[in-house]
Amino acid sequence: MQLFLNTELDNSFKQFFFTPEESRHIVKVLRKVAGDKLEITNGRGSVFTAKILLADPKKCKAQIESEEKKIPRLYHLHLVVAPTKMNDRFEWFLEKATEIGVDQITPLLCERSERKTIKPERYERIVQSATKQSYQAFLPKLNPLTTFDEFINSEIEGLKFIAHCDEGEKLELKRCVAPDKDIVILIGPEGDFSPAEIKKAIDLGFRPVALGKNRLRTETAAIVACHTVALVNS
Repeated sequence: MQLFLNTELDNSFKQFFFTPEESRHIVKVLRKVAGDKLEITNGRGSVFTAKILLADPKKCKAQIESEEKKIPRLYHLHLVVAPTKMNDRFEWFLEKATEIGVDQITPLLCERSERKTIKPERYERIVQSATKQSYQAFLPKLNPLTTFDEFINSEIEGLKFIAHCDEGEKLELKRCVAPDKDIVILIGPEGDFSPAEIKKAIDLGFRPVALGKNRLRTETAAIVACHTVALVNS
């Protein structure tokens, strides 16, 4: 069964309307009719089963019949990634990281960043779509574009890592990650973090890590990091 998303739903709702976009999809594309059942998540761990009351392609109305509470992951993964010069590459990362499993994403503005602006509304739609497609009850949090200094000087909990290509002692991420822990991983832009940024991060407790022997694109590095954490916690 296809999963829908409505972030405003909770157990106080009895009846509700889908958005015009989702109403059209339900009625025109999926050809659902009154009496059919749908599953909807609020992105906060609840999956509701609802029955269509009015199959209107502009304002589909449904009634909640039951709620199932999903158990969250035992670990919390926060990927902090510099947006790529080619926007479609970053959007690909957002989609795939959401499918694999990530809790929070922060686009990072670095010294060597070639992309200095983002499209937060478009990014949010991609994350929402990937959450529904991968049938997840928890919607990842997408943060605003944040400068490197602002982020590393903020309060950060959990294991902290910075993945970079510079020389120096580094352990592979898979040897540093512990299961059931909060994890923050910094991934730099195409030109990598600057030496000054790497030093600042290490001075503030970030451990330098490698993601393998090959040099990876930003978006590939972020996916490898995401998948590594998922495997350790599987």
